[in-house]
Parts: sequence; C-alpha cells; structure tokens
Amino acid sequence: MARNHSSKESKAAGETAVPLSAFLPTTRAEADARGWDQLDFVYVSGDAYVDHASFGPAIITRVLESHGYKVGIIAQPDWNDPESVAIFGEPRLGFLVSAGNMDSMVNHYTVNKKRRHEDAYTPGGAAGHRPNHAAVVYSNLIRRTFKKTPIILGGIEASLRRLAHYDYWSDTLKRSILLDSGADLVSYGMGERSIVEIADALASGLAVSDLTFIPGTVYKTRSLEHVVDYVMLPSWEEVSTSKRAFAESFAEQYRASDPITGKRLVEAYPHDVYVVQNPSALPLSTAELDAVYRLPFTGRWHPSYDAAGGVPALSEMRFSLTSCRGCFGECSFCALTFHQGRIVTARSQESLIEEAEKMIAEPDFKGYINDVGGPTANFRAPACAKQLKAGACTDRRCLGSEPCRALRADHRDYVGLLRRLRKLPGVKKVFVRSGIRFDYVLADHDTGETFLRELVDHHVSGQLRVAPEHVSDKVLAAMGKPPRAVYDRFCEAFDDLNRQAGKKQYVVPYLMSSHPGSTLKEAVELAEYVRDMGFNPEQVQDFYPTPSTVSTCMYYTGLDPLTMEEVYVPRTPHEKALQRALIQYRNPANYDLVREALVKAGRTDLIGWDEKALIRPKRPKATGEEGGSGRGKGRASDGKRAGSGSKRGPKGSRPAVKPTSGKGPKRDHRDKGPATKGAPRPARSQRPGKPPKANGRKGGIRKGR
Repeated sequence: MARNHSSKESKAAGETAVPLSAFLPTTRAEADARGWDQLDFVYVSGDAYVDHASFGPAIITRVLESHGYKVGIIAQPDWNDPESVAIFGEPRLGFLVSAGNMDSMVNHYTVNKKRRHEDAYTPGGAAGHRPNHAAVVYSNLIRRTFKKTPIILGGIEASLRRLAHYDYWSDTLKRSILLDSGADLVSYGMGERSIVEIADALASGLAVSDLTFIPGTVYKTRSLEHVVDYVMLPSWEEVSTSKRAFAESFAEQYRASDPITGKRLVEAYPHDVYVVQNPSALPLSTAELDAVYRLPFTGRWHPSYDAAGGVPALSEMRFSLTSCRGCFGECSFCALTFHQGRIVTARSQESLIEEAEKMIAEPDFKGYINDVGGPTANFRAPACAKQLKAGACTDRRCLGSEPCRALRADHRDYVGLLRRLRKLPGVKKVFVRSGIRFDYVLADHDTGETFLRELVDHHVSGQLRVAPEHVSDKVLAAMGKPPRAVYDRFCEAFDDLNRQAGKKQYVVPYLMSSHPGSTLKEAVELAEYVRDMGFNPEQVQDFYPTPSTVSTCMYYTGLDPLTMEEVYVPRTPHEKALQRALIQYRNPANYDLVREALVKAGRTDLIGWDEKALIRPKRPKATGEEGGSGRGKGRASDGKRAGSGSKRGPKGSRPAVKPTSGKGPKRDHRDKGPATKGAPRPARSQRPGKPPKANGRKGGIRKGR
C-alpha cells in the first residue's frame, strides 16, 4: 500500500500550506505555543498523526477539543522508553490510548503470520514503528511512570478485545484487554458519545473507579454489589477450558451488541475480579454525525512527516466521502457488528456536498472523488423502521441467506446523493469503491435497477468490485452471505445494463479461501467456478481469524455460536495452502498442491486434457511460457495473461476474462502435451496446440451479442 503512494502524491498532499497551529500539539513546544501548561488529555496512538475524519484518533481528539478540552497527541512513541509518553507531563484528566486505525497484529502480520514490510499508517510507509498488541504495551508503558493517572483504551484493537477473546497469532484464548493493560476503562465502538461522558465525569471530580455507568464502556471491579440488570457470562475458567462455553459466551455477547436491547454483561476472573461491559452507546443521529464531520480537520498529515513523504494511508482517503456508519449485512467474518453495530446512520446530503465542495477547492484536486460510502456503500438508512425504537433483531439477520420480510430496501437517497455530487462544478467522476451489497440491490424492486444503471453509466471505471466471497451455498451460509444464485442474478443484470449502454465493464469478485465450513469439496467447487470465469483472480484471501467475529469463534471452537452446530474448520497451514492453491490453480508453482488437493477430494477427473480439467497429468517444466521460473502470474485459458476483470457469459455460465492483448494465444501449463517420448497420443480434440475452450467460446472470451 505504501508503495502505491508516490512521492508526487506525498508532495501534492502537502502543497497547501497549513499552519502548525491548526493541528493539535504533538510536542511540548507546540503546547507551550498555545499557552497550555497542562493538558487535559494526552492521546497516545500507534498511528502517525493524520488530522482527517477517516482516522479515529483525529475524530476523538477533535470532538474533545470541541467540548473545550485541551488535548495533545503522542504518535508512535518509542515503546522501550517511558519518557516518550511523558513529553507533556501528567495530563489533568487522563491518557487515551489506541493502537490506531488498524489492529496492530493485523497491521504487522499476514494471515500466514509472516511479517509485513510496510505500514500505510506510518510516515513513508515504514514498518516497525509500533509494537505488537500496541494498546497493551502503551498502557503498561504509561503506568510505569504515571501510577494513578486514569488510562482509557479505545480504537479497534481495544474494542474487539474488551472481553475474553481468541488470539490467532498465539493460538490461545486471552483475557479482557483491561486486565493485561492495567488500564481503567475501555471505550468500545464508535466513541464520540462515551468519550465526552468520560471527560465530563472526570472533569466534575469523579474518580475513574466511579465511572461504572457510561454506555459504550467496559470497566473492572471486585464487587457486583452495585451492578444491576446484568447477564453473567461463562467465567474465565470455563471459557479457557471449554470451547463450547466460549461459543456460548460469544453468542451472548453477539446478542448484546445492540444499543437498545443489549444487556449489561459480566465476566468473572480469578481472585474476585469482574469485567463489566455496559450496553453499547446509541449511534449518532444524522445531525450529530454532520456536526462531527464539520469539526476543523485540516485534512492533512502533521507537517513533521513531510520529509518522509507523508502518511500513505491518506492518499485514497483524502478525496473520499464517508456517507454512513454501521452495517446490517452481518458477514460472519466481519467485526462491524461488534464495533459500529447493525443500525445504519448516515450523514445528510448537505453535509456531504459541503465536504465535497471543500475538496474541489483544494489546489491538487483533479476532479475525481474516490469513493462515497462506508462499511457498505449502498446502505443509507436502518434496515427497517423498528430498529430505531426496538433495536436490531437478536434472532434473525436483515440479509443473510435471504432478506428479512421487514427489510426496507431503498436506493433513492443514495442515487440522489450521487447525482448531486457529480453535478458539482469541478467534479469529473464520482467512484463507488467501498463495496456494495448486491443482494440489497436485488431486494430493492423499485429503485434497485435505477441504482445499478447509475453505477453502470457513471460510477464504475471498467471494473465493479463486489464480494460474493464463495460459490458453495454451504460455505456462504456459514459466512452469512446470500446463495450463489443471487450473485449470478446480479452479474446478469449488470451485464445486461452494460450491453444496453454499449460499455465493456466487468464484475470483479472478491473470493475467500479456507473459511469455516469449506472442505476440499467446496474448495474444488470454487476452483471450477474460477475456471469457468476464464481468468486468474487477483482478489483472493485466506480467511483471517481476527478477534470478535462469528467466523473466528467458528475457527477456534468448531461451532457456529449462533446455532451451536458443528462446523468443519480447515485449520492446518497445509490444508489452507491446498484450498488457496485450488483457486489459483493456473499458477505453475501451485501444481503439486492442486494435484494433491484433487486426489484427496476424489476429483481426479479434473486432471486431464479436456476443457474441464484444472491441470494436466504432467507437471509443467520449471521454466516455460508461464512465469519463467514457475512463479509467474497465471494465464487465462486462452493463454493470455489473466486480467483482473470479469465478464458475464450467457445465462448459466460464469464471467469470462476481459481481453488484455491483441496478440495470439499461447498455451498455459495445462496445454502442454505428454512430455515423454512414446507416451500415448491423446485424441485429436485433446491434443495441445489449440487452447481449450471455456464456456463454449474459444479462449473463454465472450463475443458480442
């Protein structure tokens, strides 16, 4: 990600001079320049300081500033040096600690637990500027010097570790982050409400130990005498010795995630220690959300980062608009239910137009708004009217395998917003890149086609990325996603509209391997789908078990916590490698893994010379047409280098690859005939020399119709 942020972009983002005084202080000298002897709060962050509303630390500090509090920021301190968190001295009210916009472990490691070499939230994209489990490390560092000063944890890392949780990187269960960090409180979820209540309570003279009543917070106590109306979760001893108990606990937490119906939760630990989670804070109203985005963000990284080329993560976010929060999609592998919640709230069109006009006024704005969205771009309102009064249902999903009957699918507001934005003087193109729920589009029988037509005509640039994730209905059910037939219908509708518009635009699916529920049988089914698409997908990821998701609970326990039914889990690195290799079977480097997977799955019929085969009976040479050393990029079945776009074929078939070259086809590793002299000669239709057909069309490329 950091490498995509060129020096030219870095320079551009810093071209408009913004005075240092426009930023919150990051040094003692900057605080002195404001005449501040003592700050009210010091915010310690694992990210570099970027004063933009897409960055959580910027929002929380600006909200506190708007309520009259003096806040300083210590970004990426040296975690081996206590002095690095003491540059402002002791704050009057407390330290606020966050790992940053990302979980520090996800930031550091791939799903294979290999160290990443770049960090987009660090100046210059350099890695290694924050510790593992940053929130815990920073909190302990602060406590070494400031023994009694309140410490409040926040951000995604603390939010998703607020109670006992599975830690993928150590393959163990961990206690609530409060116990390992030595902090006093966790502000979980979107923290604008809770942080102001915390600040006001501390400013009124209350001790941090008295802050047991604030929604959206977690605290620890040695007595439950004053805790009322709570649900007792399985204790630490129970969940650490019984995976079923952990699954039951997680299910209770999931049901309690709604701010209106959610109960107070208590988790018991040895030595009479209790961790208490208060119900979630209510989501901000549209007016409150608008007010947050009108705070005086500079929209820049701190000037001290200019010499390093700035902070890469800002490049895509700087000219993007966040239109909504929350998500009722409830994908099992996503933590949004635990963090932002299921109730969607949106900014007003006026607020978004106002922000867009400020973007346009920037000297380096080129006319392109990179995105208008949020967790799901085409969600602009709660799933149904009752959610705002009665909360989200605890026993059903709004979408999932099929839409709830009460779902109110309506794209009118979003279509109106996009139309207004693209009419603004100076705007050339408005993109929708944060992802759409295609099942929600199809559920909207009144305006869904209008929205899709708007996408085709104005908001897609060649490719529309959507996330079916898999094609096996069994796996999709475990993922909380709609059946494959729904995705097929969406692709058909998208293809039809493009044909009517005379455009060549393609659906590009995000795919996931090794999700709970996927055996080799389902992995082969996905590989056959990829074969019929006619191109090698670039957007493929192994399932990554991150804290506090339904899928992670499945991965750890082997149980679906919402049904308590057993779920198959591909757990070993080798089996996960087999499933991933099947999706990318065209890569010669994956040949042995693909062959092994097909043999184990009993699908040796896919090893052969016909058009349905995934691989040939003979292993390709180490050096050859595809990738030289056998590690090159895969090629489509016509032998051309696989593109990243897909195109729907006729009804009942899968997308075909977008042509990327006018050159004649070359054979891929499946097209090479028997390598040994005297081997049986294949039938004429199976002989090498001509590329195999896919979807009934030579080379898998669909002709115009």
